[in-house]
Amino acid sequence: MLQSRMIGDARVTRVLEYTGPTHAPEFLFPEVPKVERDAGIAAQLGWLAPHHYVPAMDRFVVTIQAWLVHAGGNVILIDTGVGNFKTRAAPRMNNLNTLFLPWLEAAGAGPEQVTHVVHTHLHTDHVGNNTVLQDGRWVPTFPNARYLMPKPEFDHWKADFDRGEVVQAGSFADSVMPVVEAGLVDFYDGGKELAGCLMPEPVFGHAPGMFSLRLRSKGEEGMFSTDTMHSPIQVANPHWNDRYVLDAGMAREARARTLKNACERGALIMPFHFGTPHCGFVRRQGEGYAFEAAGW
Repeated sequence: MLQSRMIGDARVTRVLEYTGPTHAPEFLFPEVPKVERDAGIAAQLGWLAPHHYVPAMDRFVVTIQAWLVHAGGNVILIDTGVGNFKTRAAPRMNNLNTLFLPWLEAAGAGPEQVTHVVHTHLHTDHVGNNTVLQDGRWVPTFPNARYLMPKPEFDHWKADFDRGEVVQAGSFADSVMPVVEAGLVDFYDGGKELAGCLMPEPVFGHAPGMFSLRLRSKGEEGMFSTDTMHSPIQVANPHWNDRYVLDAGMAREARARTLKNACERGALIMPFHFGTPHCGFVRRQGEGYAFEAAGW
């Protein structure tokens, strides 16, 4: 499934891997007291349901997707999802066989057409389609692309990998190291524009070296807000950390900074896990924020 929109001269396309009502509130937000969780959901239910939360199941909708940017002659894929035929611990991620790559090709980003793969961070659900299985080996999916990876994030996981640990459910071994060993990786640490149009901004906390990516063109702006939030309920409740954070304090600071910047800049936020329509705007509401879904 594809949806595209223009941000100035840049065409941005959302490419779905999968979506569904998968996460119970107590699973996604285990540190938030039940009374506060229930009240928070009830207060936002009018817009949360049914695209972000399903009351009949008491489940949050969580999506796995990637973003594609056509800009200045470059074909840029931002993060790559879980990937097909990868052995993973989580049942919903294990041994997938999706149409992610055909949909990507339909959007004008076949394996040979992609010029850049830019990673916000290196978690399992953001690197999987970096590689495909060929003759029993994991090989780069996009042979003509430069894969751009955050250096602090890579260094953190590489240290664990070198100690013989299974890193990120095995995705570091089958989806990161093969492209490194193929000589296709360039590392970044912020401060310089990537792929001719993306400015990285550090948002550490969910991951040890994560960056959001700022896209500006002709007075319009978008923000690939990565995993600073897993659900739009965190726009209204930015102090809610999800279960996936590495550093609770840093994650809250990164989320607060993301929301402030998106609101002040009028930027379209393009996360990786929100339900339909998968992107939107952050608006001021009293002393806090509200999520405004964007149309396609």
